Amino acid sequence: MKKTENQKGKNAKKRIGVSAFPIIILCFLLALIVYEFVYGNPENFMNGDPNNHPLPGNLLGTIYKGGVIVPVIQTLLFTVLVLSIERFIAITKSKGKKNLQQFVTKVKNALDANNVDEANSLCDAQKGSVANVVKSSLRTYVEVTANPQLTKEERQLALRKDLEEATMLELPSMEQNLPVIATITTLGTLMGLLGTVIGMIRSFAALAGAGGTDSIALSTGISEALVNTAFGIATGACAVISYNFFTTKIDGITHSIDEIGAYLVQTFSGNK
Repeated sequence: MKKTENQKGKNAKKRIGVSAFPIIILCFLLALIVYEFVYGNPENFMNGDPNNHPLPGNLLGTIYKGGVIVPVIQTLLFTVLVLSIERFIAITKSKGKKNLQQFVTKVKNALDANNVDEANSLCDAQKGSVANVVKSSLRTYVEVTANPQLTKEERQLALRKDLEEATMLELPSMEQNLPVIATITTLGTLMGLLGTVIGMIRSFAALAGAGGTDSIALSTGISEALVNTAFGIATGACAVISYNFFTTKIDGITHSIDEIGAYLVQTFSGNK
């Protein structure tokens, strides 16, 4: 049994996905490049000078006037998009190669026939988190049934314990990086609010300036406030949608694990 637990630990480590930290660093560098060379392109401004007003109707130049908070919020937005793609791939693999509900049904049929070998073959063909949990439980069942010293209750307890352990080993690989996305749901909005406050401060400073209103400073402050508001709301919205989407997918997978696990224990309890 100890060897089996060690093998579970090794398999769990292999399923760990990409860490969010290097993704955030790369997204920050990309955001800086986009801010400086795309939004800050001199062709977007009057007289080719980024210190001047953006050309009429030029959205890129207007975004550039959002100030230094823009690349920060854009980093969060890029991070959400990249992590969403990474989670989509990881959770798709967790579901397995074939339809998950069909797999659960086929395993149930194999268990009804008390055909452990067929159930193992289905797990090998399916792969993914549900298949890993079921296969681990089947392996445990074979081991405990081969031990005549164990009572029926002890076998059931061992099987339930294995189901719980196998499920706990699979969950981190599915939930990885989701806390980062959840954090960005709030952080994106807060960064947008920070940019808005900074922009309003600049606007009021331009209005209060001695000798009349500085129109360039006033328009820059307003642009900074509005652009950061829009970016912050968009980032928070994308993060909320992504987080809810993937948590729903994970809930579906864990429900399948619970369903087939309960059926497995019930079937083996009736057979032995």
